[in-house]
Amino acid sequence: MAFKTPQETAAAAVETGTTKAGLSWDKALVGGFLAGAYIAFGGLVAIAVSSGLKPAIWGTLPTLFSGAVFALGLVLVVLAGSELLTGNMALVPIAMLRRRVSFKALGLNFTIVTLGNLIGSLFVAYFLAVKTGVIGMNGADPATPAGMTFERLAAIAKLKGDTEGADQIFLRALGCNWLVCLAVWVAMTAEDTGGKILGIFFPIMAFVAIGFDHVVANMFFLPAAIFADVPGISWGDTLYNWVFAFAGNLVGAAVFVSTGYWYLYLRGTPDEQAPAAAATSGNGRAATTAHEPVSTR
Repeated sequence: MAFKTPQETAAAAVETGTTKAGLSWDKALVGGFLAGAYIAFGGLVAIAVSSGLKPAIWGTLPTLFSGAVFALGLVLVVLAGSELLTGNMALVPIAMLRRRVSFKALGLNFTIVTLGNLIGSLFVAYFLAVKTGVIGMNGADPATPAGMTFERLAAIAKLKGDTEGADQIFLRALGCNWLVCLAVWVAMTAEDTGGKILGIFFPIMAFVAIGFDHVVANMFFLPAAIFADVPGISWGDTLYNWVFAFAGNLVGAAVFVSTGYWYLYLRGTPDEQAPAAAATSGNGRAATTAHEPVSTR
């Protein structure tokens, strides 16, 4: 099985981040929509497989089952190609540290991709989760599949929307995106589809099983709870969670992955591709690199 060394992976991350920052706004938005939908699909299947499993009987195993299937979302993001905010939080900053991308281009990319992720997540939450009846509405019989999925969604939403404090959300989000970006990073080391899937699976399974917070996943879970009339969950609760989850996800990615691996493998080393890609244009888009674009993550 072919794979990249850590040094080669860091260099590939710079190339990928440069490519992402150079996307036109419409491609970043469409890619963001797809990634938001893919993560929402992962959340939806996680609810489906863990519904009806009472903690008194199953203990914490439902979160393990949820994590195992939630990995589908990032597998689709990485292999099918799309723009996920939490992955970009590692890849674009490392390109900026390498002086390939401007701060303006980074901010523009984050803004457009966040909007696309939100639209994609809301689309799946409203039309494919609630309106299809896959997730039941408030008042559904708990003994039916719709009632069980509603109860599972309600439990997740109440934890994230009501129980967690700001410091807990931030720290859980930090740990989450450290693992998510490691999943992207490890997937980049592999040259084949099977290796990429395996590299993604364990870190994603781990963050869900632990109970960490992913801002894009929460763009699905909390709005779906509102659409399904879960009592006590409001848009205020949702925005509160998103703000601190975004901040924690950014620190986990930019500090512990981007900066950490830039310092280990790129700091003080010559950038052979810099003449072809160092400059950014006036509209904030990075110049085209000499390499073929890497599949977006």
